[in-house]
Amino acid sequence: MTDGTRYAREVAVVGFAQSDHLRRTDELSEVEMVMPVLHEVLRQTGLRTGDIGFTCSGSSDYLAGRAFSFTMTLDGVGAWPPISESHVEMDGAWALYEAWVKIQTGEADTALVYAYGKSSPGPVRDVLTRQLDPYYLAPLWPDPVALAALQAQALIDAGETGEAALAAIGARSRAAAGSNPHAQLRGPVPQGDYQVRPLRTGDCPPIGDGAAAVVLAAGDTARRLCARPAWITGIDHRIEAHGLGLRDLTDSPSTRTAARRAGFFDRPVDTAELHAPFSSQEVVLRKALGIGDDGAVAVNPSGGALAANPLMAAGLIRIGEAAARIHRGESDRAVAHATSGPCLQQNLVAVLEGDRT
Repeated sequence: MTDGTRYAREVAVVGFAQSDHLRRTDELSEVEMVMPVLHEVLRQTGLRTGDIGFTCSGSSDYLAGRAFSFTMTLDGVGAWPPISESHVEMDGAWALYEAWVKIQTGEADTALVYAYGKSSPGPVRDVLTRQLDPYYLAPLWPDPVALAALQAQALIDAGETGEAALAAIGARSRAAAGSNPHAQLRGPVPQGDYQVRPLRTGDCPPIGDGAAAVVLAAGDTARRLCARPAWITGIDHRIEAHGLGLRDLTDSPSTRTAARRAGFFDRPVDTAELHAPFSSQEVVLRKALGIGDDGAVAVNPSGGALAANPLMAAGLIRIGEAAARIHRGESDRAVAHATSGPCLQQNLVAVLEGDRT
């Protein structure tokens, strides 16, 4: 139950796979990058392509540099015989939300969700300015790092963090990634020079390529496919005002609202996979979710987006990583967060739980 609403069906993550996240994959097309991930997630569940009731993907034509680029990766999925398929021009976490809704309607019992992004071919900081308000903001060409620095400085001015604290977040995240074989950055990473003050290189996400896939299943099907399903007990997404001047950049009310509607505040969690591409954004998300630094909640045990940030897949990976910890018995109740847009503009929160023993 979440925010007074009982879901029609139990839905769980029963499989999760991701690629190794690399700075460049010049030798691979998007299809070649995605196919091994799809094969692995199906292998985990024992499903065949024909067993999947619904398929949904997340990617960006801006990164690919061509329109309807997602149709190319359908070669890797296997779109013949015809399949029930959809696509979102967003992070794969929103593709998962669409697939979850599809299963709730009863039109499918299983769903394959995948996402991918190749940031290496072009100047991604320039590409992402295209998502800004085209009349007042985009003509100034502020890139994502400049906007994140604006947010970081607002936090520092408000006394909510400092440069040393931000550096500690980056160091902790990449140390945690030491046990993640898929992470792009692991272990000690120098803070380096300022990218845009007050953010240094160590406060910023790596640019790289990667893909991820998740399988969802309903009810008894989930129990048959997975020894310990990660049940999605709540999920919601909300959006802030498009204009940055209309927002308090030190807070994220959309995250807080989505978390409340997903039932996050009902009971404690032991794991939080937060999609915080910049160290300063973890400060904002912790504040919105009320997660302290006392160690009661393991925050980004996978390393998070500071260790690997494949655009369009990093949010889906947060859900997958949280689910994987439940599958392995390392977590009983976890929260996964995904974001899209500048300065945490749009936010999705999913609460996942294992069966209680």
